[in-house]
Amino acid sequence: MWGQAINGRASKNKGHGFERELVQKAKAFGLEAERAYASNGRALGETEAVDAIVGGARIQAKRRKSIASFLQIPAGADAVVFREDRGTALVLLPYDDFCRLLDSAGGFPVESLEKTDDSKRV
Repeated sequence: MWGQAINGRASKNKGHGFERELVQKAKAFGLEAERAYASNGRALGETEAVDAIVGGARIQAKRRKSIASFLQIPAGADAVVFREDRGTALVLLPYDDFCRLLDSAGGFPVESLEKTDDSKRV
């Protein structure tokens, strides 16, 4: 049990560190960015799942030791687009490219999306 508490704390610290890294990198691109206190989006007036707001985009940060190979962006490709059967297509791209896109677009059009804590935005 003691080992689990240490591992849980280490995992939480790793996640918080990743959230801070994302915010710092976004600010380096000139974007407004803020991390939610205690990784709880309610501190930012959002749903609990939101870890940070970057250029107006609500972000949930996930850091893993490894990522499924089908989600790896292959050499020569800029992004991976995937979806569940009958689901919504999602785009995976390098974070730096995401920040560049947000910067060139003047931010994320949050007003056009309704707030929701699921991934079924249209």
